[in-house]
Amino acid sequence: MELRSRLYSLVTAILTPVVLVRLATRGLKTKAYLRRWRERFGWFPNPKFTNKTIWIHAVSVGEVNAAIPLIKALMQTYTNHTFVLTTITPTGSDRVQQVFGNQVFHVYLPYDLPGAVKRFLKKINPIMAVIMETEIWPNLFRFSKKRGIPIVVANARLSEMSMKGYRWVESLAAKAFNDTAFVAAQTVTDAQRMIQLGCNPEKIYIVGSLKFDIIIEPDIVEKGLQIRKHYENTRLVWIAASTHQEDEDAVLEAYAQLKPQFKKLMLVMVPRHPERFQSTTQTCRNLGFNTQLRSESGLCDIDADVFIVDTMGEMLEFYASSDIAFVGGSIANIGGHNVLEAAVFSLPVLVGPNTHNFYEINQLLHDCGGSALVQNSNDIVNHMIRLITESEERVRMGKAAKKLVEKHRGAVDLTMQLIKAVLEEEPLTEDMQKRQYNQKTAKKVLQEQTSSPAKQIDQ
Repeated sequence: MELRSRLYSLVTAILTPVVLVRLATRGLKTKAYLRRWRERFGWFPNPKFTNKTIWIHAVSVGEVNAAIPLIKALMQTYTNHTFVLTTITPTGSDRVQQVFGNQVFHVYLPYDLPGAVKRFLKKINPIMAVIMETEIWPNLFRFSKKRGIPIVVANARLSEMSMKGYRWVESLAAKAFNDTAFVAAQTVTDAQRMIQLGCNPEKIYIVGSLKFDIIIEPDIVEKGLQIRKHYENTRLVWIAASTHQEDEDAVLEAYAQLKPQFKKLMLVMVPRHPERFQSTTQTCRNLGFNTQLRSESGLCDIDADVFIVDTMGEMLEFYASSDIAFVGGSIANIGGHNVLEAAVFSLPVLVGPNTHNFYEINQLLHDCGGSALVQNSNDIVNHMIRLITESEERVRMGKAAKKLVEKHRGAVDLTMQLIKAVLEEEPLTEDMQKRQYNQKTAKKVLQEQTSSPAKQIDQ
């Protein structure tokens, strides 16, 4: 294992220049990628914390959003502790600053190089780490274990695609999993995949998805109401959120067919990545749509066809001001983005077929009647006509979506039990003990957390 770790570190070092070139290339469009490179090698001013430190890692915007309820619960429970929050992307960094400001110390997670990892851990010196989803970095986990830093993997998920990606370092991934104190898995399916990689089943507890515990602050709702007041009462607002190019191609083709028939329909487009703001805007204008930008107009005027939210961290308030949602990354073969951010606002959701990143959640939303599957622009047109002309159907789907979110809340409390068991040596409740993965209880937990299609996967 030591030889494999050394080989992994050598390969990682060899590939680092390639990663830096990729960062520089992205920096040509998004300048933030050109900044703070030293942090990626563990070089940053020593914070010299006076309190005990809890470190949370969330790779980007989606993971930060999912972590917000858990981080707030940690802050409320451990008031005399310092919190370090790491991300990998600038957009994740921006979201951290927007939500938490000076409440946390933020720095980029270093590359998984031995020297960088050791410097990082020595400087922040955490008493424990909470790693969101499945960011499994062999050196990071190995050196954390050596320093006596317990790790809880929260909101853990492992898609079929991700599992294949770990195959080339399967033994190291297995060791990393087993260097953790607990793994809080979202579903039985996720747990089974982790076990296939070599994770000890006794470490895995099935707690559901933190995404169901999404917190909508009152100011988000108020901002949504103010945006909505800006529109005419007769306007119907369709938001296409977290979109990639293939998503936008289908949505804009559908919108071009819908607009002549439904004059009051407005499209709000929220591209996933800021480097695409300009190209998305140009595409909309080339198609002849009156296209306005959040950064230029503040809010659109009465004649706008397409309104592009080319700012970061405002998607929730635009969800709050919309009538119908399409969630991107799902026609584009990305694996889908978080549909629950739309569902929590009682919006009927359209989603494409590529949702492997959130398969179980999408199945639940579809089965309860809160979403509709769209394969292409023709499907979008057909479903949109129904949702535009039948207000009762919009309301029914929206209520079903919101009810699903409410029904499945609770993962934060369960995850906090695992964290307290580490920090305070607090025994797990009987209910929590039953959530420990084993063959006998797997089916029971699966029935509680997933619907029939997910059950078919398990079988």
